Amino acid sequence: MILERLEQLPVGSFHYKLLLVTGLGWLFDSMDTGLIAFVLPVLAKEWSLTPAQVGWIGSIGLIGMALGAVLAGTLADHIGRKKVFTITVLLYSLSTGMCALAWSYESLLFFRFLVGFGLGGELPVAATLMSEYAPTHLRGRFIVLLESFWGVGWLVAACIAYLLIPAFGWQIAFVIGTLPALYVFLIRLHMPESIRYLLSKNRIDDAKEIILSLEQKLGVTSQPFAAALSAAERGSEQKAAPKFTTLWTKPFRTRTAMLWLAWFGIVYSYYGIFMWLPSIVYAQGFAVVKTFEYVLIMTLAQLPGYYAAAWLVDVIGRKYTLSLFLLLSGICSFFFGNAADASSLLMWGAAMSFFNLGAWGVIYTYTPEQYPTAIRALGSGWAAGFGRIGGMLAPMLVGVMLANAMGMSYIFMMFASVLIIVSAIVIGLGKESKQKTLEELETALDS
Repeated sequence: MILERLEQLPVGSFHYKLLLVTGLGWLFDSMDTGLIAFVLPVLAKEWSLTPAQVGWIGSIGLIGMALGAVLAGTLADHIGRKKVFTITVLLYSLSTGMCALAWSYESLLFFRFLVGFGLGGELPVAATLMSEYAPTHLRGRFIVLLESFWGVGWLVAACIAYLLIPAFGWQIAFVIGTLPALYVFLIRLHMPESIRYLLSKNRIDDAKEIILSLEQKLGVTSQPFAAALSAAERGSEQKAAPKFTTLWTKPFRTRTAMLWLAWFGIVYSYYGIFMWLPSIVYAQGFAVVKTFEYVLIMTLAQLPGYYAAAWLVDVIGRKYTLSLFLLLSGICSFFFGNAADASSLLMWGAAMSFFNLGAWGVIYTYTPEQYPTAIRALGSGWAAGFGRIGGMLAPMLVGVMLANAMGMSYIFMMFASVLIIVSAIVIGLGKESKQKTLEELETALDS
């Protein structure tokens, strides 16, 4: 059968190329998010913005991300993963370039909304596509490695901010952010459509053609296809229609609730903390250049966090790794908010970054595994979209708290509480999915 042959493919150049292609999209997404975080303290001073206005610049992109995730996830189950991935990458790239031309606070808000719409649409679709191609025994590792490109993107953003913004102004950051538009052409050349998506749409011949091509590339001797297909491979026998209400039917409602709350908590904490991180460090009395250095060091800690999570997801499982990293991120957030000197600030900031971004890698692995092919992108998109509500609220709330002279300790106590609560929710409601094929997970839903 087609899916059996897909699962039996040896890990080779195709899988790593797909990881690179989708990972670069992730890198550019992260780079854009990082750039706005580093631009904010410079822009606030140049345009004399209030903390509340700065918070809105961060939050408006999250509003776009929420809508983009929901719409793109829905479209990806109708017109395909590859098409939606391409459209969203192009949208956020061009919109980022427009940010460099912003002539007022209001125009920047508009362009940041469009950037967020593209970003939010690309991420869950890329994770869905990668999960549908990665071999079962390494699927968790591949998705976390995909997410690790986010950490690299933040490093690129930090370097741009450190080396170029002081010399050329904040506009240069957004000009560089247009580069992903060129990357769209690579997508069309090197990224196949999801075989599971094609089968769900009864495009059997297209799926067979891709399998034969992959077998040839990976040095596998191709065999004739059997005439009959399994029920899992026949789109005509799908048991779940791609509708929003399906996410809340009996087989899915508990996992949907768990994922929505987990996404809300992790997005709330991440954007509330990291969107404001350069500004908060700067407010502690460090110069702009010194601020970039400190945030760069904290960002470097993201990479080993991803790699640790990539190993643990296939050892102790998805839900236990996710819960553990959320819990430890919350503890580190508390101590970061109460740091008394530069060394403590760096140590707890690096640890917070390590566990928070490791958790991101796991949740992108975990989410697509909770739904069958017919609603996989839809479910992932809605979970990410609901999470973005947390991302909208947190930057604004931090701005309000700062405007009311509330210190770092109160702000980070709030984030610590959210992360610890979400950790408990994942442990209580989560279902383990390690070392199971996507079809085995679908069968488990029916039992």
